[in-house]
Amino acid sequence: MGSDGGYVPLFETKRGKGLVVYRLFAASVFVGIVLIWIYRATHIPRPGEDGRLGWIGLLAAELWFGFYWILTQSHRWNLTYRRTFKERLSQRFESELPAVDVFVCTADPDMEPPMMVINTVLSVMAYDYPPEKLSVYLSDDAGSDLTFYSLLEASRFSKHWLPFCKKFGVEPRSPAAYFTAVHDGGGGDDNDQVSNLSSIKKLYEEMEDRITTAAKLGRIPDNLRLEHKGFSQWNSFSSREDHDTILQILIDGRDPNAKDIEGCVLPTLVYLAREKRPHRHHNFKAGAMNALIRVSSELSNGEVILNVDCDMYSNNSQSIRDALCFFMDEKKGHEIAFVQYPQCFNNLTKNEVYGGSFRVIIEVEFHGIDGIGGPLYGGTGCFHRREVLCGRKFSKESRLEWKTCAKNRRNTKESANELEEKLKGLASCTYEDNTQWGKEMGLKYGCAVEDVITGLSIQCRGWKSAYYNPARKAFLGLASTTLDLSLIQHKRWSEGDFQIFLSEYNPLRLGHGRINLALQMAYSVYCLWAPNCLATLFYSVIPSLYLLRGTALFPQVSSRWFWPFSYVIAARYCFSLAEFLWSGGTVLGWWNTERMWLHKRTTSYLFATTDAILRFLGLSETSFVLTKKVTDPDVTRRYEQEMMEFGSDFAMFTILATLAMLNLICLGSVMVKRLITVGNFGFVLFCEAFALQVLLCGALVLVSLPLYAAAFVRKDGGKLPSSVTTKAILVAVFVCTCSVLLP
Repeated sequence: MGSDGGYVPLFETKRGKGLVVYRLFAASVFVGIVLIWIYRATHIPRPGEDGRLGWIGLLAAELWFGFYWILTQSHRWNLTYRRTFKERLSQRFESELPAVDVFVCTADPDMEPPMMVINTVLSVMAYDYPPEKLSVYLSDDAGSDLTFYSLLEASRFSKHWLPFCKKFGVEPRSPAAYFTAVHDGGGGDDNDQVSNLSSIKKLYEEMEDRITTAAKLGRIPDNLRLEHKGFSQWNSFSSREDHDTILQILIDGRDPNAKDIEGCVLPTLVYLAREKRPHRHHNFKAGAMNALIRVSSELSNGEVILNVDCDMYSNNSQSIRDALCFFMDEKKGHEIAFVQYPQCFNNLTKNEVYGGSFRVIIEVEFHGIDGIGGPLYGGTGCFHRREVLCGRKFSKESRLEWKTCAKNRRNTKESANELEEKLKGLASCTYEDNTQWGKEMGLKYGCAVEDVITGLSIQCRGWKSAYYNPARKAFLGLASTTLDLSLIQHKRWSEGDFQIFLSEYNPLRLGHGRINLALQMAYSVYCLWAPNCLATLFYSVIPSLYLLRGTALFPQVSSRWFWPFSYVIAARYCFSLAEFLWSGGTVLGWWNTERMWLHKRTTSYLFATTDAILRFLGLSETSFVLTKKVTDPDVTRRYEQEMMEFGSDFAMFTILATLAMLNLICLGSVMVKRLITVGNFGFVLFCEAFALQVLLCGALVLVSLPLYAAAFVRKDGGKLPSSVTTKAILVAVFVCTCSVLLP
C-alpha cells in the first residue's frame, strides 16, 4: 500500500534516464550554433564583393535553423514514461467502470474500403470490456449504402467473432489482421481453437465475398436491400453532399435479444451519416465528431469517448482499461482530459522507405511533451472525457464521481425506431446555428488539423493530458505506400499546423499565461514545420550554385571557424542516428527518413506554406484531402521491395527532380573542371577551401540516388516519366547557367 493514507496509484510516472548528459550535450551544440551565427554576422562581404547575397541568405537560414533547433529541445528536455496497473483498476472499480463510446470515422468508400472499415469496427467491438458498457458508432460522411451494408454484415458476424475472441483471448481482434497473423505462424496449437478458427474464417470469407460482390456491382442488390429497413433511408438520397440524416441502430444493447451465439450481451452498434447540403459547410471530420457527440449523448452517453480513424484497428484489447487507469486514479486522474496513444502502422517495410513510422516522434518526442504538460491530441487513438469535449473547464475542486455517472446514464424506454427518428435532428445541418458547437463545445472548426487546436484549447482551460505507449501497440493503421501520397499527407498536416500558427490559436498567443512556455514551444515545433521549406530550399540550391562559380560561402578547413560548423553537423547527425537506432530503427531506415525529411521540406512544406498564406490573406479556402488506402498490386510489390515510386507527373516530383539535377550538374561540373585544370595538388587545395560546400552538394546528390535511378535506369512503372526528367534537366541547366548573375 502507498504511504499516502493507503493510496495506491493506478499509474506511475518515471523520468527518462540520462537527461543531465543530454542537457550538457545540447548546451555544447547551442554554443556551436551561436559561434556559427557570430561567424556569419562578422564575415559578411562588403557591398559589391562576390557572394554577398548568398552570405546574407545563409545567415538568415542559419538563424532560422538555430531558432527551430531551440524549439525542438522542448521535446527532449524532460522525457517521461508511464506505466499502468490494470489489476488494481479491476480490484477497485470493476463494478463501477464507466460507459465508453467509440467513434469510428470514414468519409469515402473508394479511398477507405468498407472491409477495412468494418475490421476496425469489429476490433473495437471486441475490447476486453463489459459489452453492456460499450457502444460503437460509425460516422459515414459519404452516406454510402455500401458502407451501411458492410456494417450490417459486420453486426451479424460479430455474434460469432466476439465470443471467439473472448474464448481464446486472441490478439489482435481485427479479423483480417488476426487471420494474417495466424497465416504467418501465430495461430496457436490448441485443437479446439484450430477447429473454431476454420469455422470463423469461413464465415469471414463469406461475408467478404458478399461485400466485394456488392462493391463490384456498384450498388446493393434489391434482395439484400429488403433484409433491413435501414436501406429505405437511401430512397431520398441525392448525393454524398446532399442527403438527409441517416441514423440506424444496428445493435441495440438494451434489447434482450441482442446477444451473441454464446448468449452474451453485444455492444451497441450505430450507423450515422449526418445531413449534408451543398450550400452548407460541413466542417470535415470535426463536424462529424461533433454530430457523434450529440447523438451518442442521447443514446449511450458514455463518460469516456474513444475516437479512431477507420484505418486504425485496435491491436490491444486492454487499451480501454489502460486509459481508465489514468482517468480513475484517485489522486491525479481528475486532472487528465485525454489519453493519447501513438499512431503506429502495420505495413511498414524494414527500412521504412518513406520514413513513415514516426519512430522518433513516438518513442522520444511525445514522451518529452508528456513531461511538460501532456501530448497533443493526435486525432485518432485518443480517449477523452466527454464532459471536457463538451467544454468543461478544469477546477481543482471538481472531481468526476464515477458512481454518480453510472446513475446518470440514459435509460430511455423508447424503442430503437423511435430514437432513430427523434435524434436525427441532432445531426442536421442547422442544429449548430447560433450555438457554441465548434467554438466552446466539441471539436474546433476552421482548420484542417482540428484535433491539434482542440487539444490545445483543452489544455489552455487548465486540463492535462497523458501519453501512453505500451509495449503492445494499442492501434495499428496503414502508412502511405507511395511517395506522392506521403508528400500529400504531409502537405495537409503541415499546412493545417501552419494555419494554427497564423490564427488566433497560435500556441504562443493562446497559450500565454495558460500553459507553460515549454509546452508552447512544443506545439510551435509542429506549427512551424511548413516554413522550414524556405531555409531548406536556400541551403539546397544557393551553396551549390556558388560552388559552381567558385565562390566560397563557408570557412576553409584551416580556419578555426571551420570547427563550429563541423561540430554542429557531426553532433546533429550522429545524435539523430543514435536516437533513431535507440527507437528501434535501422541505419538504412534512418537514411531513408533523412531523405524524406529533405523531400518534405522542399515540396510538401513549400506548397503548405504557400496555401496557408493564401488562406490567411483570404485568397483560398481550407480543403481536406483524403489519402488513398488501396494501391495497385505492382505498386505494392515495389513498395515491399523498398523501391521509391515516381511513376507520375506529380508537380512535387518536378521540384525534387530539378533539385537533384541541379546539384548533380554543379558537383559534376566542378569536380571535372578542377581535376582537368588544376591537377591533383590543386584539387586538394580546392577541396580544403570548399570542403563544406562540396560536402553539402555531395550529400544532396547522394540522397537523390533513388531519383537518379528512377530517371535513368529503371524501366518499371515506378520510373520517373521522361517528360519530368527532361523538364528538370532543362530548368537545372538554365539555373546553373544564370548562376553567374548572382551577386
